[in-house]
Parts: sequence; structure tokens; C-alpha cells
Amino acid sequence: MKKLFCVFLVFFLANYSMSAQIERIEPPHWWVGFEHQNLQLLVQGDNIGKAEVDLKYPGVSIQNIHKADSPNYLFVDLKIEKNTKPGQLKLKFKIGKDKFSYNYDLKSRELSAKEYKGFDSSDVIYLITPDRFANANPENDIVDNLKETKLDRNDDYARHGGDIQGIIKHLDYIDEMGFTAIWSSPLLVNNMPRASYHGYAITDYYQVDPRFGTLEDYKTLSQQAKDRGIKLIMDMVANHCGSHHWWMKDLPFSDWVNAQRAYEKGKQLPTSNHRRTINQDLYATDYDSQKMTEGWFVPSMPDLNQENPFLAQYLIQNSIWWIETLQLGGIRQDTYPYPDKHFMSQWAKAIMTEYPNFNIVGEEWSTNPLIAGYWQSGQKTADGYQSHLKSSMDFPMQQSIVQALNHEETWGTGLVQIYEGLANDFYYPRPMDMMIFPDNHDMDRIFTQLNEDITKTKMALALILTLPRTPQIYYGTEILMENSAKPGDHGLIRTDFPGGWEGDEVNVFQNKNLTDEQQNFKLFLKTLLNFRKTSKAIHQGKTKHFAPFENIYTLYRQQDDEAVLLLISKNEKPIEIDLDRFQELNLEAQKWTEILTKNSVELSGNLTVKPGVNLFSNKF
Repeated sequence: MKKLFCVFLVFFLANYSMSAQIERIEPPHWWVGFEHQNLQLLVQGDNIGKAEVDLKYPGVSIQNIHKADSPNYLFVDLKIEKNTKPGQLKLKFKIGKDKFSYNYDLKSRELSAKEYKGFDSSDVIYLITPDRFANANPENDIVDNLKETKLDRNDDYARHGGDIQGIIKHLDYIDEMGFTAIWSSPLLVNNMPRASYHGYAITDYYQVDPRFGTLEDYKTLSQQAKDRGIKLIMDMVANHCGSHHWWMKDLPFSDWVNAQRAYEKGKQLPTSNHRRTINQDLYATDYDSQKMTEGWFVPSMPDLNQENPFLAQYLIQNSIWWIETLQLGGIRQDTYPYPDKHFMSQWAKAIMTEYPNFNIVGEEWSTNPLIAGYWQSGQKTADGYQSHLKSSMDFPMQQSIVQALNHEETWGTGLVQIYEGLANDFYYPRPMDMMIFPDNHDMDRIFTQLNEDITKTKMALALILTLPRTPQIYYGTEILMENSAKPGDHGLIRTDFPGGWEGDEVNVFQNKNLTDEQQNFKLFLKTLLNFRKTSKAIHQGKTKHFAPFENIYTLYRQQDDEAVLLLISKNEKPIEIDLDRFQELNLEAQKWTEILTKNSVELSGNLTVKPGVNLFSNKF
């Protein structure tokens, strides 16, 4: 009996040792029924590059096996026929006389491709920095095996403990406020030694950061949001990873990241010159172009080389994996113009081919509409480039709104900057797909940008929610959160949301201890958001606007028999205007309601326009 046990033990240990040679296979699983029938597996493990690989499964075949520069990787190309049934692939590996296998799941898709509906101009997106929104599970605040274990709400750059459960817990609040989509900054693991709270230094593209929760928590967030009619947008990063990403200790190829030789030799790393215009510049030099695309964003974020075809395929498959896993309603792609632009076109095309009703927004932080519009699909570019990107972030219009409200009224400044900014819409293939916002997680809060002027902040929000655009609002805007003490400081911009932590003296969710100004502004925004939810005129309507006069800018939206009229006034007192100038709109033939007060209004003859927001609807 003892001899038999020893034989079994030797057999078990030998097989354990062989199977342990595989540390990971990515993607962790896949699905049947995609348009693209090819799947490339990254196989990582000790000396796995020496292995022969075989499998037998109906409808699945190995097309190619690629060795990497590192002996610890294999890339296995599979073809999955369209009619392949879900099941478990048994991948057989052989290294010399050693044989071992790995069971790989092929799943059935829960939704058809057409059921993945992306965000659009009917939505208003709520942007959340999850570490700073709400902490519903204090038990995951500290995870001992991760590099950063500091939790300190008094330190703007430390972890504060917000998590996925915190968002789930307050989905009713988000819904009742009138938001229809959530964009959370990245929730994947950032195992970095410091300032890891923001999520943009990803160290594993397939793992949720345990300080935010689990993959099941993320799925629950998506499902419970969907149950309320709220879409989930995932923030993705194709340009860079975190310097402590697991592959940085043993990179698959000698060109997996840019400046890899300098990195491996411990030499000084080139940083990006951030000259994003090289993507459009007809006169750009190779020197400037290389500095832009191959320089690292910051020293702690290795610059990924998307010209490596294996990395390119890895990133595309990773995005599709998350769309399927979470049944996403969109992607926000970080630092869009920094990676290789031809790869970004390939990436977006692959996603939009699989999900024709989906949406992706790219971050291009340029206030030049020619630059922002270059990235929108359908643009007639001088170099023939097609991005396949449906939406771009409208930094140009955001700047126009802030400057218009802050600048004095002259021939060329003030409200005319909104008028002329919107006139640039002739350049965009689809203006309504451009994402407009008062602020975001990287810029001063809108209340700070507008010098803590509540009337101007209301004008900005009313305009943003009425424009032919897809709006995004940053958490805390509803209570006039600001960072005036430290303009430009990211830690302060991403302040904790009052009420997200047990014991908070101020609680937005419960309307506890808010100032009168905060209560008033929250009600103002809630009223606008919930009106906008049902307004087809704002979602899809035609647009007209009138050149500013008497310090007033006028915007008109109409769809069929529904119309919305917005007048924003920079006057300090109410003034009376003659409505004859609006004769083409046929206002007098319709019954109107002032949206904020719900009072009936006659729009004929003269109209008294009060300072700030004057918003009317004929279908209230």
C-alpha cells in the first residue's frame, strides 16, 4: 500500500509540475459566433516556447504557432468556424517527453451583436472616479499582496476606498437624477506603489482591482444598471500600461514596448513630446512623430508598441472580451491620439464590425475643431485616414462655452464665442455624436472654471444639455463641487463625494446638510436631466441658433411637433425683448411651458428674459 501511494505521489507531482508550466492563457476564455473567426492565445509559462501544441475539437483548428523572443511565451492562432458549438477545448502541450493539457472554455454568447447598443445623443453620461465616489465595502480597502496599502482620505493622492459596490448601492440615485449612462474611470488592477487610485496604470488587462471589488461585482453593476435602463461605458487604455504590469519582468518580444532597450538597460526613458498634431500635420517630421508616438506618457507608464502585431491583436481581443463579459454600452478610449493611429483605426474597425450599434468615444484633448473632428468616422481627411471612431470629445466647444461666459461682451468675445463655436458643426460628420461636457476628471471643476458663479454654471449646464451633442457630467457637479483652492490639482478635482462614506457629515444621497445653493443647483440639474430624458427634440432634433443680441444667446431645437427654446442671458437684470426676430420659428402658434418653473408662458409680442437660464418647451 505504501509503495502504491509513493507511485501515485510521484505521478501526481510530475503532472502538477508539467501543468504548472502554464502560468496564464489570455484571453481567459472566448465565445463562438463572432464575425472574426480568428483567435490568438497568449500562452505564458516557464519555457512554454519549446512546446508543441495540438487540439481536436469540431470547428476549431490551430492555424499557426508563434514563438516569442522570450522562451516563456507562445502565441497560438486558432480558427473558430461560425457554426462551432460551445464547449471545452483540450489544448495538448508537449515539451520533449513531457505532456500536459489545458482546458479552455468556448462559451455561447448571451446577446446577439445587434443587441449591444452604444450610448448616443439621447443619453447623459455620469462620469465617476470610483475610488472617490462611495465606499460600500470597507473590507476591500486594503489588500495586503498589492504594493500600495495606504488608505488616507486626507491625502488627495492616496486610496480613499471607493468601490464598485459603492456605485451599485447608489444606482437609484443616479437613475433618479436623470442620468442614462455611467462612465467609470478604469477598474482594472493598478498594482503600483503609489497614486494607484485613478486606474490609468493598468498592471493586468484581465483582472479587476480587488480594492474595487471582483469581476462578479463588475458584472452585477452592469446588470443592475441595465435593469434601470442605464448603459455602462468602460474606460480603456491602449496607449500604455503600468510599469508594474506582470509582463514587464519578462517582455514577450524585444519591441513589445517602445524604448524597450533603454528600459531593460535602466537608461533614461524618452517621454512623449505630446505634439498630437503630428497625426494630421502634412509637414510633420519623422523626429517629432517618433517622439510623440514612441515616447512614454510618463515614466511610470510604459508606452505600448501597437506596431507589434501580437500586441495589437492582444489589445483588440481584450476590448472584445470586456464588451462580451460586461455587456457594455460603450467604450471611452484614453489618450486616443498617442498610440499608432493606424492601429487605432484597426482596433475601432474590429469592434464596430462585431457590434454595429455600439459606440466608442476617443479622448483628444485639443481645442482645435479641425483636430477633434479628424478622429470622427466619415471625416474627409487630407491623408485619407479613416478612424472608424464614432465619437470624439468636444474640447473645442467646452472651451468656447467657458470663455463665452467669462469674457466681456464685445464684437468678438462673450456669447458670440458659443455662436461661432457651434457654427463649426459644418465640419463634423455627425455633431450629435460629439461628446460635450462642462468638465472631467482631468480639468478644473466647471464651478471653478466659472469663478464660482452659480448663474454662469447654470447657463453652461443648460446649454450643454440642449446642444446637438452627447453630454457627459462629472460626479459632484450637481452640488457645485470645486477645486478653487488648488486649480489644476488632480487630487482635489477628484474629491470624495459627500455621503459616500459612513459618517460623512454631508450626504448628497440623503440630502443631508447641503447648503441652500447646493440643494437649489441639484434640483435645477435633476429637472433638466429628467426633462431631457424624454425630449426627442433634444435627442434628434434640428438646430437653429440666433446671433447674440442684448447679451442673450438663443438656441432652438425641433423634432416633428416638439420644440425646445433656450435663451441664456448675461444681463444682471431682466430685460424685455421683441420676439419678432424669432418669427421664422412660429412661436406664437404654440403653447409653451417654462421647464424650470413649470409655468405656462405666452411667446408672442414681447418676452421678459431673466438673467441666466430661460428654457421653454411646447411638450411638457
